[in-house]
Amino acid sequence: MDFMIGGLAGAGATIFTNPMDVVKTRFQLQGELRARHEHTARYRGILHALYVIGKNDGILALQKGLVPAMLLGFTMNSVRLGMYHIAEVQGWTKCKNGEISINKTMFWSSASGVLSGLAANPVSVVKTRIQAAAHPSIAVGRQYRYKGMFDGFITIYKSEGFAGFFAGVNATCARLAVGSAAQLTTFSTAKEILQSYNIFERSSLGLAFSASALSGVMVAVAICPFDVAAVRLYNQGPASTGERLYNGVLDCLRKIYTKEGLHGLYKGLGPLYLRIAPHTTLSLVIWDMLNNLFDKNKNS
Repeated sequence: MDFMIGGLAGAGATIFTNPMDVVKTRFQLQGELRARHEHTARYRGILHALYVIGKNDGILALQKGLVPAMLLGFTMNSVRLGMYHIAEVQGWTKCKNGEISINKTMFWSSASGVLSGLAANPVSVVKTRIQAAAHPSIAVGRQYRYKGMFDGFITIYKSEGFAGFFAGVNATCARLAVGSAAQLTTFSTAKEILQSYNIFERSSLGLAFSASALSGVMVAVAICPFDVAAVRLYNQGPASTGERLYNGVLDCLRKIYTKEGLHGLYKGLGPLYLRIAPHTTLSLVIWDMLNNLFDKNKNS
């Protein structure tokens, strides 16, 4: 049940945040391995990107990859939040005096993040490539034309083999280890601090909302470079599609910094935050509410 609750929370939040994920993906792929003065930006800002995508690809394109994104949200969060909730219930995240241990919380949140990344990486690859596919006038990065999620899985397996599903897995695991540690540690700590001052004492929804909103800021800043690297590695495809741009996460980070500067590592930070903040808030609030409901029913 812990894993089901976490999965439902992630899938539900994805419906609302997927448009920002599409925008983020396009931002992170444009100007790949080029300095800012060496290319023309097709997407000049979040609002401009929403307008350009809607105009050229159609308004429904803002929900491109929604099915794999929801499956990703369910798979990733069922493992990550489910495993972390078990650690919380068992007291593995607390000191002997019952207070939250930052070190233990970071360990269990990072471990749950890495495992969720391994479980969800295949659908992450498919989702990213579907979201990147665009009208030629606004296309960025390598383009893949899949008829849907299942066609994407079949095509990748035929052209790239089983290894194709784990492109960028190191970047994903690094991103999720850092992101989960930042998200769940700050969420749990913020909840404890707010409770110690009797803030939102009578509103568990307000408590969860405030704690998760604070954690979203930390997550976006911490994971952006790894998120850019993961998207680039997902989208580069096999060597047969052209020169292989990156030979792993460290090579990817190095080349981005060398060619695009620090700006390149933080491409898409705005839409990443606008995706992460509500997604973090929605998924953690839903997760917290479902856990409270389940615990209440179990106790009664």
